[in-house]
Amino acid sequence: MIYMSTTVAEPARDFRERLRELPPSAKLVAKVLETEEPLTQGELAEESLLPDRTVRYALTRLEEQDLIVSRHSFRDARKQVYLLNN
Repeated sequence: MIYMSTTVAEPARDFRERLRELPPSAKLVAKVLETEEPLTQGELAEESLLPDRTVRYALTRLEEQDLIVSRHSFRDARKQVYLLNN
């Protein structure tokens, strides 16, 4: 008997469920990261048209839910870049 694995669909569903509970700004930042990753906080503010402070709040909320990860930028080691964790 062959069993179909749902491991690919389950993480995506879990990601969406955790994202659903977050504020609209966090959802927008996640959507921008979906198409333009990895990005710095400034780049996210520019792409999303949100104020820097709002982007920082959204990033904090996304990190709390383990929906994004950050790492040092290869272009500028003083900056962090953010990626989706799905």
